[in-house]
Amino acid sequence: MLEIKNISKVYGAGTARVVALNNVSLLVNEGDFIAIMGPSGSGKSTLLNIIGGLDHISSGEVVLDGERIDSLDENALVDIRRGKIAYVFQQYHLIPSLTALENVLLPLTFYGANNKDQKALGILKRVGLEKRAEHKPSQLSGGEQQRVAIARALVSEPSLILADEPTGNMDRKTGKEILALFGQLNREGRSIVMVTHDPEIAGYAKEMVVLQDGQIVDKTSQEGGNKC
Repeated sequence: MLEIKNISKVYGAGTARVVALNNVSLLVNEGDFIAIMGPSGSGKSTLLNIIGGLDHISSGEVVLDGERIDSLDENALVDIRRGKIAYVFQQYHLIPSLTALENVLLPLTFYGANNKDQKALGILKRVGLEKRAEHKPSQLSGGEQQRVAIARALVSEPSLILADEPTGNMDRKTGKEILALFGQLNREGRSIVMVTHDPEIAGYAKEMVVLQDGQIVDKTSQEGGNKC
């Protein structure tokens, strides 16, 4: 599905030069659930942004479904990502003036899909929020807002979900509910790459990748993955 080949990412030059990623390689296959861990500044979010095409690499290759995408312009990247990759952020990034349904509808509006309302309502039902469809983000709890964000990610039927600290803004109980949803989505065949700093949360994944100083220092398969 996705192959990261010897990528590096360097910011600045001279004395201001910072190596965020240094010769990193990673393979994401269909049905994988990978947790990326590491201390602050280790390159976790940079790697996730590169996988999603939100940041450019300094060297190496990013190959998605057999096509190299690291040198494509933004318009081409949008076409490549459409229906393949979706992001779930820690901060939700919902539009405050829109209802839950309208937030979920946004990707379908951009893509010109048919039967948009029915599809968006179906996805909200999928995450248990069909009765909150007309509520705005300020009327929803943190866990509910994250479920709306997940519904928005799912509505375009992506094969790969990228999640950056998806439970970082919620209590442990609600976080476990979100992780249970990720586990169910993974069992249904979606691949997930999740950044987290919490070993317990990483324990829900099938594989844990540890970054340090921009390099992968450990990869571990986890028998207890998807325990949710």
